Amino acid sequence: MSSPRTLPASALLAAGIDAALVLVFAAIGRASHGEDLLGVLTTWWPFLGGLTIGWLIMRAWHAPQRIVYTGLGVWLWTVAVGFLLRVVSGQGVQPSFIVVTAIVLGVFLVGWRGIAVLVRRVRTRRLA
Repeated sequence: MSSPRTLPASALLAAGIDAALVLVFAAIGRASHGEDLLGVLTTWWPFLGGLTIGWLIMRAWHAPQRIVYTGLGVWLWTVAVGFLLRVVSGQGVQPSFIVVTAIVLGVFLVGWRGIAVLVRRVRTRRLA
């Protein structure tokens, strides 16, 4: 059994993919408003904090590619805590931004796990 101190390579890769996708989300959003790198980091950090909390609460390192438990749980915590951190840091939380954020991060954080499951199934069938 692994702990956060001795994460297997698959968990580190999954955490890296999650963090990178949250960064992509922030970069796309800020680029659509013509903002610079500082703006991207300002948008990224609350959701990265939410992602971290989500990983810890969901103990995501045990099954990092699991769609229903890990993917959905990490996504929901990322959005909820991310917006909480935005509120306490004085950043905006307009309703349209909440909707777009929930959809995009859901597609990103749950979607890549779905793709990973499909790839594993295809590989397994080819080897059989």
